[in-house]
Amino acid sequence: MGAEAHHHRPTLKQQNKRFKSKHATKHSIKTAAKGKTARQSLKSASTATIAQARQNRRNNAKQIQAKKRQALISATRLFSGSDGTPRIVAVIPLTPDVSARSTIQGLAEVLDVPAEGCPEVGTWRMSAERFKTSLQFIPLRYGDVYSALDACRVADYVVFVLSPTVEVDKCGDTLLRTLQAQGLPDVVTTFHPDASFDPKSKGGVLKSLLSFIQYFVPSQTRVYDIHSSSDRLNALRSLCEGKPSGVRWRENRSYILGEEVVWSEGVLSVTGYVRGSQLSPDRLVHIPGHGDYQIQCVMSTPTSHFHPKNSSDDAIEIEPAVLAEPDPESADSLISTNDPDDLANEQTWPTEEEMNGLEQSAGGASLPDAKAGTTPKRVKRIPKGMSEYQATWIVDSDEEGDEEGHEKDDNDSASMDAEAHGEHGEEEEGMAMEELMEVESKKSVVAFQDLDMEEETQQLKKWRDRKREEEEDAQFPDEVDTPMDVPARTRFQRYRGLRSFRTSPWDPYENLPRDYARIFQFEDFKRTERSAFRKAEEGSGVEPGLRVTVHLKNVPQEASTSNPGAPFVIFGLLKHEHKKTVLHFTVQRNTECEGSVRSKDPLLLCIGPRRLRVNPIYSQHTKGGGKGQNNVHKFEKYLRHGVTNVATIYGPVVFGKQPCILLRENEGSQVPDLVAMGTFIHPDTTRVIAKRIVLSGHPFKLHRKTATVRYMFFNREDINYFKPVQLHTKHGRVGHIKESLGTHGYFKAHFDGSMNQMDTVCMSLYKRVYPKWAELVKDGAGGPRENEDDEMVVE
Repeated sequence: MGAEAHHHRPTLKQQNKRFKSKHATKHSIKTAAKGKTARQSLKSASTATIAQARQNRRNNAKQIQAKKRQALISATRLFSGSDGTPRIVAVIPLTPDVSARSTIQGLAEVLDVPAEGCPEVGTWRMSAERFKTSLQFIPLRYGDVYSALDACRVADYVVFVLSPTVEVDKCGDTLLRTLQAQGLPDVVTTFHPDASFDPKSKGGVLKSLLSFIQYFVPSQTRVYDIHSSSDRLNALRSLCEGKPSGVRWRENRSYILGEEVVWSEGVLSVTGYVRGSQLSPDRLVHIPGHGDYQIQCVMSTPTSHFHPKNSSDDAIEIEPAVLAEPDPESADSLISTNDPDDLANEQTWPTEEEMNGLEQSAGGASLPDAKAGTTPKRVKRIPKGMSEYQATWIVDSDEEGDEEGHEKDDNDSASMDAEAHGEHGEEEEGMAMEELMEVESKKSVVAFQDLDMEEETQQLKKWRDRKREEEEDAQFPDEVDTPMDVPARTRFQRYRGLRSFRTSPWDPYENLPRDYARIFQFEDFKRTERSAFRKAEEGSGVEPGLRVTVHLKNVPQEASTSNPGAPFVIFGLLKHEHKKTVLHFTVQRNTECEGSVRSKDPLLLCIGPRRLRVNPIYSQHTKGGGKGQNNVHKFEKYLRHGVTNVATIYGPVVFGKQPCILLRENEGSQVPDLVAMGTFIHPDTTRVIAKRIVLSGHPFKLHRKTATVRYMFFNREDINYFKPVQLHTKHGRVGHIKESLGTHGYFKAHFDGSMNQMDTVCMSLYKRVYPKWAELVKDGAGGPRENEDDEMVVE
């Protein structure tokens, strides 16, 4: 045999692991990556790519910077030049020892401008050639809240003047809170030291004043000293340079601060610069304190107050030209409410022909004639020998104590037994009735005595003590006592029962008052609002920045002469903003407001350019601001602290999220109380505000789930009338009335669980309430009218 090659047995058998995915798909690769993307390393990138990326960032930064600079130039071009549109500055003193006029004179002294012509109140224009602009100051008096509100509505800047020695009192605090709720433009804070001020304490005073003003205006960083030339220059630079941040609610509206106001034969001519957006001649114009008016025409007016240095006296004057006139077809009318036709829904008596047809259909039977005095009169029995005057002072026997109630029950039971067995005749019954009335007359007749005026005033004050009433309403919400002299079915006939307050249907168009026939209702309010803003932006009108003279027609003469201390301002309205509808506002009560605030109390509502005298009603604000399933919201009798409620009024249409302020006049004081502040939400005419009352009863006897209840009603008819309404208890039980017991208002009720003797049986009833019509405040604020229907609030 031939020799064979020798082979060692291999001890290592290496087998490489197979690749799991033979054919990787895009989906498998994407899943394995889990959203991560490969980033290119800078080391692997070329030098040219890095340089290009750096250059792109620089170019992007330059473009952003150029865009911001161009926006600033475009915004300030309106105010550029001494003949340009002046910046409106409202100067408001917050303490009685400082003056707005002296502050303006201190600012004008830096520019060497004589300020002798600056008035205490009114308007005064100053040219700031150093800053290539001009300022129009509105100096105001201390404590004039309404003039300050009107001035801040049109101001580009507000200058608050503080005192280093006198603290800001309640008047200044109320003014700051009110202006903060209305919306403030840019604020500059100054303080005006007097001769007795110690310069060594300046640092501490500035720190204290800055801390105070930052509570109301957090954007403030310093307080300027009017006696320091450098501070005055810096304060003036803050007013003359930069773009003023406007108030949001007036961005889409045009307004003019009147420099010259002339009235002639029903036409009011107002000269000033157009601010805000375009001034359309087709829209109405609102004059605060006087109402809405139509524009006759808009004329161009050259700037005559300031002339350039190189101008000569022989310069040719530009003749005024008509810039815009209203279009008769598209101009808004002054109709604000509907005129309902009462004859269309009038109920008429049947005619003779209809009556004859009715007689023939009835088989010839004639209808009986109406009896004389068809209205039943209330018959009241009085004891013998007593006059009608004395009988009016008889106290009802239901108000007597328990002993008299038991005696009456015994007498009633005795008379019922007598009638059942027929033991008494007519003569004996009359004698018993006479004796019973004599006994009752001795108990019930009360001698009338006149009280002195002091005692009468104290009792009236106690009766009108709203604090006590509000505390009782908070402790026992919506609970009322069932009257004993009037049937409950008559007293509460306008109320209804709801199985579920949130889900039970309620027709919003049933039994509406006459005021609902006068208001306007929008099919889609949001669409109408967008259309109004779009027309204001795209319409053809007078551009802002032009000095014009607006001629308003059919304006009374007192509109040009009333309230001389306040600035004269006109506001352009949007389309439909003159029409009346139901307005709803979310309001929250001011924490510093004392006393009670009740629904239908007379207040002043400041919203946009308007100031209205209103009697709002308050309701719960649904969580999230939704309507719910049936758009029914609970009426609130009081506006309480820490709770956001919805205030409802009848008033002119409002577009946009405008802030609102509720003020209350004080007798003998020009400074009102800031009651609440909030925001307009929507004009929903289908929102049902339901007032709830709770009738309570006492469980007299209990047997498991059945209870005998008393003191909720006092006769069988009322129990049968309210039998379908659901009952509930304060411990969470739900039940219903089964049957009436006796004749004194006892009834048997069945519940869904075992009853407790300490529980209280309740019945909730609801009725829809409506607000009162708002009125425009004429010639300033004025005193609120008396609430004539104040007793309608209390049930």
